[in-house]
Amino acid sequence: MVNEINLEEGKKIYFASDFHFGIPNYQESRYREDRVCNWLKSIKKDAQVIFLLGDLFDAWMEYKTVVPKGTVRFLGTLAELSDQNIKIIVFTGNHDAWMHEYFQQELNIQVYKTPQMFKIQEKMFFIGHGDGVYHAEKKYLLLKKIIQHPLSQLLYRWIHPDVGLKIADYFSRKGLKHKEHKEESMDYDNEYQILFAKSFLQKHEIDYFIFGHRHIATEYHLNNQTIYINLGDWFERDVFAIFDGDKIQLKIENLR
Repeated sequence: MVNEINLEEGKKIYFASDFHFGIPNYQESRYREDRVCNWLKSIKKDAQVIFLLGDLFDAWMEYKTVVPKGTVRFLGTLAELSDQNIKIIVFTGNHDAWMHEYFQQELNIQVYKTPQMFKIQEKMFFIGHGDGVYHAEKKYLLLKKIIQHPLSQLLYRWIHPDVGLKIADYFSRKGLKHKEHKEESMDYDNEYQILFAKSFLQKHEIDYFIFGHRHIATEYHLNNQTIYINLGDWFERDVFAIFDGDKIQLKIENLR
């Protein structure tokens, strides 16, 4: 299924990913939250659609009547933009996979749990968080299937939120990306997201693949028509992409 967006004159589409609110501590997370909120407020003048591609939170466990406390400024900013008829589309990541009805009901935000195809101004986009897209990631795909199974989530909800969220936070911090944030370069020949994109192009015509997850801000031409973009993260820099109806641009704003 292809979702279609007709871009209004003078309007733009924005993309960002991997804010990881909650780590490494309250102070740094709040600083990052303020930066994200300031960015969201700065683009509302011309944003028609904002895509947020997952891992917005480092550990989001949504119970039936409980959501993690904190990030009220971020959620409030999303509510403000949504109330102003700016469409916001969120993709779940591997750290916030347990999103359910909260974002739709409270913020009127569309949430997707799998990558989607969008047609925007005659351009074809393939958009998602980017985790587990390639078939060779067998161990991760199995783990993802178990974690996202409704029975797993039902059983986990029996754990008190104070305990459940603490467990989730502990395991989320064990990832290598949370221990070191040095500049990396993409291994284009072996990168799973790029291998997936090349395989997908054998059966589909795509102009832009846009992913998060890898924490490496990258713009790479797969061929004369198709561009792969990874949105990096917001730990050391503000990273986002803009589509103006004609072309896409990856923006990296250094904080130092």
